[in-house]
Amino acid sequence: MEAIDTAALGLRLVLGIVMLAHGVKHLRGREKTSRWFGSIGFKAPQLQWFFSTATEIGVGVLLIVGLGTSLAVMGTVAIMTVAFISVHRMAGFWITARPDEGYEYVMTIAVAGLALAAIGAGDLSIDAAIEFDGTALTLLLDEWLGIGLAVAGIAAGIGQTLIFYRPGSVAAAD
Repeated sequence: MEAIDTAALGLRLVLGIVMLAHGVKHLRGREKTSRWFGSIGFKAPQLQWFFSTATEIGVGVLLIVGLGTSLAVMGTVAIMTVAFISVHRMAGFWITARPDEGYEYVMTIAVAGLALAAIGAGDLSIDAAIEFDGTALTLLLDEWLGIGLAVAGIAAGIGQTLIFYRPGSVAAAD
């Protein structure tokens, strides 16, 4: 096994576990998380809860097993972009800032995702096991496309905040 494969596995596992853990936490705290989304200005807070939870659990599992890694990175970067815009950027850099947390955490997760997109899932992944040279699947799993999808995740996160986030307003839970 090459060092790059070990690095890819490490990045996938750490990012996958973090995303999965956050998703499970949100799943267990549906009411609390929905109220929180509403309190910071998201329209349709229960819808935000559902999509946030499903995305975090889904990308977490996909990253851990290394399946659809480029798409999982896209979801990870999108979630971190929404978190940065809606909560963390106003608190400054440090995560220990209060009352909100700074952006060092979301920045680290997003950049780790971008690094994973650049190096690919590695040989210890389902992506590598099912890859066939010259097929559309190979193109989907290509690292340059992975970087493009990660950047698309940033655009998706910006789009979500433009549609659903209304800072200064308090949305009622659905």
